[in-house]
Amino acid sequence: MALYKWRPSKGTLALDGFFHAVECTLTFPDSDDIEADLTAQLRAFVHLVTRTPAGRVIAELIGQAQTDPDLSAALLARYSRPCRGLRTAQTRGQLRAGIDPEVLVDQLWGACYHRLLMPTPPLTEEFAGNLVTNLMHGVRPSA
Repeated sequence: MALYKWRPSKGTLALDGFFHAVECTLTFPDSDDIEADLTAQLRAFVHLVTRTPAGRVIAELIGQAQTDPDLSAALLARYSRPCRGLRTAQTRGQLRAGIDPEVLVDQLWGACYHRLLMPTPPLTEEFAGNLVTNLMHGVRPSA
């Protein structure tokens, strides 16, 4: 029996393998400083997808997920994992109570995935840091 027979699709098997290989890199840090944690995690993600073969793999998995509902569901579940760290930060008062962690994940990681899939301008660790800074400090001028 083929190994993928225990998974809903070959794509979900590939996704499991991908996340198993990168799990340590993508573990959300917990230093009690949400800005530092977000910056470290996002920069680690960007480094992983731009300087290792993982970037090509995840881009291909995202493409395959468009026609594989099982892979799409599995990818969405994995994509949402940073929400747990954000909810913890919210409970500690590091983020406003009204912030939706899923929207925050989309704002940060979604921007990185966009640049990964549409590589002009390029996805860089500097871009990741700027995303967090803009989000945490706002875009309005100081009063």
